[in-house]
Amino acid sequence: MIAVTGANGQLGRSVLRFLKDLANEPVRALVRAPEKAQDLRSAQVSVVRFDYDDPASLPSALEGVDRLLLISGSEVGQRVPQHAAVIEAAKSAGVKFIAYTSLLNVPHTRLILGAEHIKTEKLLEESGIAYVSLRNGWYLENFAGSIAAALEHGAVVGSSGNGKTSIAGRDDYAEAAARIVAGDDLATRAIELAGDEALTLQDLATEISRQTGRQIPFQNVPEEDYAGILSAAGLPEGFARAIADSSARTADGDLYNSSTALRQIIGRPTRTLSDYVSEVLSTAQNRT
Repeated sequence: MIAVTGANGQLGRSVLRFLKDLANEPVRALVRAPEKAQDLRSAQVSVVRFDYDDPASLPSALEGVDRLLLISGSEVGQRVPQHAAVIEAAKSAGVKFIAYTSLLNVPHTRLILGAEHIKTEKLLEESGIAYVSLRNGWYLENFAGSIAAALEHGAVVGSSGNGKTSIAGRDDYAEAAARIVAGDDLATRAIELAGDEALTLQDLATEISRQTGRQIPFQNVPEEDYAGILSAAGLPEGFARAIADSSARTADGDLYNSSTALRQIIGRPTRTLSDYVSEVLSTAQNRT
């Protein structure tokens, strides 16, 4: 049996779609609120309560599970104890293999968002369970806010200078995760998952300009100023600082990797910036 944590999230749902075609085994969708995820049920997929903040309940939810996809939690600052609880429960339940969605360039990344991934990979190393760290690059979908802000305010803003970000679509990472957790290679390893494209924010501004016919510049601002802009736009202060930090570390190369493993695993090109910008603009146009 394969189990997927965070199965009701965007990445989790995408993974389940791919597993329908890739896995012959039953799949257990692990979710915090099963009543909100009943549409995930099928002949192959069962839905089971799995609350990171209720560690005592986790081992029973993993009974009979051979392989676990641990999708990193969304609560920044709480992920290490949450992931630790899942890993301990997996040990108790006899899980034989864990695939974990980590971050590009761990353990060397200097991103604030990378610290919890570094600690989680260490917990996996110490667990004695065979595991794969799926070190995902940046999601194209992470640029949705930047595109919306550019359309509203006429500029792409960030602190990344000429730094490149390795990008791919959420479905690219989801398919890779599904193929790994359902595959034959259960050896412990780490895989740097970088998309076919690497872009600068100037590239993003240029692509938005090309598709809209407007002149959208890129404005590079100091990290503190960018955090303030994000906070003023409504992001919680801690998250705004983490995003600004990610942008600034991009200037140092922390979100770039030349690995072609992602394309090799999914057997096709990864999603392009042009395609994603076109989708966002089309969606925005349909709303007006």
